Amino acid sequence: MSHHFVSVFLLFSCTMMSETALRDLNLLPKSERSNEASSKDVLAKPYVEPTDENVGGKQRKNVVSLVEPPANGNEVGHSGTEVVVAEVEYIESDKLNDLEDVDESLKLLLDGLGSKDWVLLCETLNNVRRFSIYHKEALQDILDNVISLVVKALKNPRSAVCKTAIMTSADIFKAFGDSIIDLLDPLLVQLLLKSSQDKRFVCEAAEKALIDLTIWVSPVLLLPKLQPYLKNRNPRIRAKASMCFSRSVPRLDTEGIKDYGIDKLTQIASAQLSDQLPESREAARSLLLELQTAYEKSPVLAPEQDAPSDQPQVVYTWEQFCESNLPKLSAQAVLRVTSITKEGLVSGL
Repeated sequence: MSHHFVSVFLLFSCTMMSETALRDLNLLPKSERSNEASSKDVLAKPYVEPTDENVGGKQRKNVVSLVEPPANGNEVGHSGTEVVVAEVEYIESDKLNDLEDVDESLKLLLDGLGSKDWVLLCETLNNVRRFSIYHKEALQDILDNVISLVVKALKNPRSAVCKTAIMTSADIFKAFGDSIIDLLDPLLVQLLLKSSQDKRFVCEAAEKALIDLTIWVSPVLLLPKLQPYLKNRNPRIRAKASMCFSRSVPRLDTEGIKDYGIDKLTQIASAQLSDQLPESREAARSLLLELQTAYEKSPVLAPEQDAPSDQPQVVYTWEQFCESNLPKLSAQAVLRVTSITKEGLVSGL
């Protein structure tokens, strides 16, 4: 009788434990369930997303648990397992120190950028930043390979890697400026994506990098790169591209606007006025005001007219210019925006 009771009790206990374990496993995210089911790479480097973003204006850090697998190859979880806590720190460019050994760091650079060890990858990305700031000439011969690996890091699902790669992109823009224009496309598309659909602190870093891009790459080269994204199917990418475009155009001087074509720029801005996202529409309004100001200050921007040489040239007003270069409804929308905004500025004086 007692043996029967013990058997029933053990069977009941095992059943309860199995149900509890199954329930706990089902509560885990899918990725963690996969790790639970595998004993080969389980918990090699579990990752904890930061929860103290920008607290008190301090630098943000990712606190990461690095659990070393035991030497005997058994599953992690046995007593005595060594747990190491590391911090991935986002260091501002002006706080980055120079490299201790330039030659050795250069030898290890490409291998480090290709590493699957994401902590080493972050460290190497910061070394790319140091090279860009202190020894950019050392990167010249391998810049295309470096940028390809930075783009790969931008696609990394770990936020720490992604943000560090974004900061690296910004330092590359500052260091190399116009000389990276032929390598820009893959960087640009990733930054537009990250600024529009990622975690907040990653979005902020990507937006800052895009601002740096418009500062350090001349508009005459950058605008043609941005223009295709103004028609992207993703409205958030269109919005970020519109904001970059609007920031870049004012950096053109009068001759630059004339060469690019003020009629073309006005048509681009008018198309963004009807975009579904307010960021795109606001960028378009800002750009149209810049174009209106440039047009009214510089008659050279006005289109040349066929007239007898003995008669003075008649300069189109802004209204006439819009009506002659845009469809009727688009011209009305542009004039409504520029006149209302201008009236508002005058009344606020």
